[in-house]
Amino acid sequence: MSNLHQHLLFIHLRNMFIPKRESKSGLLQEAFIKNVDRKQTGLYVLTNSNGCELAITNYGAKIVALIVPDRGGNFVDVVTGHDSIDDYLTSEEPYFGAVCGRTANRIAKGKFTLDGKEYTLAINNGPNNLHGGIKGFNAVVWDVLDIENSRIRLHYLSPDGEEGFPGNLSVTVTYTLTDENAVEIDYRAETDQATILNLTNHSYFNLSGAGDPTIGDHLLRLMADTYLPTDETAIPYGKPEPVRGTPMDFTEVHTIGERINDDFQQLVFGNGYDHNFILNKQHPDDYVYAGMLQSPKTGIVMEMYTSQPGVQMYTGNWMTGNLVGKKGQRYPARSAVCFETQHYPDSIHHPEYPSIILRPGDIFESKTTYKFLVK
Repeated sequence: MSNLHQHLLFIHLRNMFIPKRESKSGLLQEAFIKNVDRKQTGLYVLTNSNGCELAITNYGAKIVALIVPDRGGNFVDVVTGHDSIDDYLTSEEPYFGAVCGRTANRIAKGKFTLDGKEYTLAINNGPNNLHGGIKGFNAVVWDVLDIENSRIRLHYLSPDGEEGFPGNLSVTVTYTLTDENAVEIDYRAETDQATILNLTNHSYFNLSGAGDPTIGDHLLRLMADTYLPTDETAIPYGKPEPVRGTPMDFTEVHTIGERINDDFQQLVFGNGYDHNFILNKQHPDDYVYAGMLQSPKTGIVMEMYTSQPGVQMYTGNWMTGNLVGKKGQRYPARSAVCFETQHYPDSIHHPEYPSIILRPGDIFESKTTYKFLVK
């Protein structure tokens, strides 16, 4: 047995004997224990000194629950999700809280050329490849490398050829719940062959509480003077365009629902917002304040920080309300919003965009933070 396998076995056995804590989310750890693809899934609850909780499953490295205080001191779960691993395995919303990869967002026509060789990927979203394909990082079991009260580190080795991508890719994701009520997500990856990589977290937020029927009343500001218009299949068709004078302008605070139904081609294409906003920064890798979201009902504010060059805002336009979520909740259209910090969609076909190519000897690192406060 290799040293790595011995270490993973030790972590697994240790986690079996971690005392179960009463969770504010009401989630049952035993409901997340299952053998999937010859690996065991589980639920891991992080806490901080303020009573906040962050629940993670190693299936898809998903955020299952995120409990933060509102203006009255009541604790509120602000992300959508499911009560059990079985529900996640059959969900019509496979990206709830997930790490998406190898390439988050879309690759046009499911093809790309790297160093003179063409690669073919699955077509799983209209005519395009989405979030890594049929079985992306959202649908695999990650190894738990280590866990502490407020921190968990997960690892996945994506083998050469998985979902059509080249190279053995080693990915580590670390979730930390700080005493400042912030969720920090740190990504690290390296490869043994040239490949492409675009990682994000796909949590669906509703700061009025998961299960509230709308995010239309949420106040939003994004530090983005430009965005990427797309064709009707959500593929960017060229250079960034200014948001000024359009419903895409959140440089000043607006409610999400204020202009979402405007007769504006980009909103018609996506049935709402599903666009990559280009963050204002000097260098694409700078770690910056990206914006804020606020619920007028609870007073909960979420500040966003990232080292990624863009953020895909998706307003849950295609959610159906058919599935049953946590505590029997239903999630209809536009009842949650995603802020997927990432590189731009279809970057491999746009050399003018920040590169998503990762080569042997290089290390990919990025950081995204969602910080919670009340007003």
